[in-house]
Amino acid sequence: MPSHPRLLISPDLEKQLLENVKHDLKFKQIHQAILSGADDVLNKPVLERVMIGKRLLDVSREALKRIYYLSYAFRLNQDKKYIARAEKELLAVSGFKDWNPGHFLDVGEMTMALSIGYDWLYQDLSQSTRNTVALAILEKGIQPSTDNKYNNWLKVTNNWNQVCNAGISFGAIATFEEHPSLSAKLLNRAIKSITLPMKQYAPDGAYPEGYGYWEYGTTFNVMFISALENIFHKNFGLSAQLGFLKTANYLDNMMAPSGKPFNYSDCGTNAEFNPALFWFASKLNDPALLWITQKQLDKQMPLKNRLLPSAMIWGAKLSLNNIQPENAKFWIGNGPNPVALMRSSWTDPLATFAGFKGGSPSVSHGHMDAGSFIMESQGVRWAMDFGMQDYESLESKGINLWDSKQNSQRWKIFRYNNLAHNTLSIDSTLQNVQGNAAFISHADDPHFMNAVADLSTLYAGKLKKSIRGVALVDQTMVLIRDEITVGNADVTLRWSMVTPATVQIINGHTLELSYKNKKCYLYVDTESAVKLKTWSTDPGTSYDAKNPGTSIVGFEVQLKADSKQAISVFLNAENLPQKNLPAKPIASWPKK
Repeated sequence: MPSHPRLLISPDLEKQLLENVKHDLKFKQIHQAILSGADDVLNKPVLERVMIGKRLLDVSREALKRIYYLSYAFRLNQDKKYIARAEKELLAVSGFKDWNPGHFLDVGEMTMALSIGYDWLYQDLSQSTRNTVALAILEKGIQPSTDNKYNNWLKVTNNWNQVCNAGISFGAIATFEEHPSLSAKLLNRAIKSITLPMKQYAPDGAYPEGYGYWEYGTTFNVMFISALENIFHKNFGLSAQLGFLKTANYLDNMMAPSGKPFNYSDCGTNAEFNPALFWFASKLNDPALLWITQKQLDKQMPLKNRLLPSAMIWGAKLSLNNIQPENAKFWIGNGPNPVALMRSSWTDPLATFAGFKGGSPSVSHGHMDAGSFIMESQGVRWAMDFGMQDYESLESKGINLWDSKQNSQRWKIFRYNNLAHNTLSIDSTLQNVQGNAAFISHADDPHFMNAVADLSTLYAGKLKKSIRGVALVDQTMVLIRDEITVGNADVTLRWSMVTPATVQIINGHTLELSYKNKKCYLYVDTESAVKLKTWSTDPGTSYDAKNPGTSIVGFEVQLKADSKQAISVFLNAENLPQKNLPAKPIASWPKK
């Protein structure tokens, strides 16, 4: 092992960072945000072991932010006030009775926090503080990770694996001298285990848990890889996992012209500042991956990510000036939760954008949103996704949020089932949890970008076949086409779309959506009689979140047993759609 500091940083790299701060205003912006964050900590009381429900996670995350920022501030400007405060935080959390191993994310993040502080400040901490912190890392982090009662995360394919393996590995590296054989064993264990979630990026880089959890799982995954590379100068084949190095393209394409993401699954509505993008841009020597990041910095986005110093480290060899966007305006990723993303422009904030997803409600953090889409144009998100509801708001009311079986409570939550997503519902029933929608064709034709998914298994028992295509037509209009074959009983098909707009029915086939002096028209083209409708988004239970300023628009169609039906819906934010629209069969759509 190299001498301390050995996690991510070195004295030579520090000199490079200081040079970047001098010569690059955007790096200076990030640097100043970290110093300001460190200064903010100086006047706060030290952290205490306060649980929220079953989690200590908020405290662990705040510890990671405080200690990482303070350690960075001390190393880069040598002001003793930062190390004095970091030492107080290190001793405070070392003194907790435990780091809540029953919810091991809490341990993973806390172990990373103490490991960075211990490693980066090692030469300047007192021997007694070093002893206390190293013992806490061992007893409250490393040892619980070897207990089968707590380490099921070693076998899972989601973000828990990435976060917990990264945190414990940081502990093993930081305190290597204390127990070299145990640390080596833990690192080998992590290299093997973390390939499980990394396989989920295959084949194209789409992250199954969506935009918000990409930031969590992928950033910790990259923290782990980066730590290995810094010490061993290799990553043992991890970055070569199929799809992993493509995943930054997924994240960038998930960002709509408004600056907000396609927030399917358990995801909030707002964009994140993602340090991990700096690692990918550097690894691939592809500055275009930081196009969105550059825009966020231009807009003075608040920089509060607890791993923000990593952006400085991973971006050390990059420039943040004059980055140009990529050329491709269409992106598709297959895998457990496939998604297609299409736009008319990267540079026009009023551009038209559509996101369309397949997948299954059974994926980690999934919703009943297979077949769902979002649509933006003229700076308005006309078709939106509610995203997640705060977990504690549900758990505190006794809701079992984490059972995703067909009849579980999860699907009784308003925001989580298909009735509150931009997809189909048949006879107002739920999508089949074990159903799965995969893409069957796509094309990046500039006049007719499109992706087509087979949703049939989501509605098995009601429909024999359900094919949905979403297209961006001539860069302006979005088309959603459903081709349905009904099962052996009559059904009522409900087509729904969540919107923040005020809705007015113009005629039997047309809705006018109005939002802040802008308009968008929804036009339905089908042979059957449609009943245009709106549905309330007011919570129907004591546990559902409120959804002010929104409604669900759409229509119902009565379909006969064994019949076939094609339904085309056009969304146009510029003009009222004309009668002679390109409602052609999906079979004739362009294919790549």
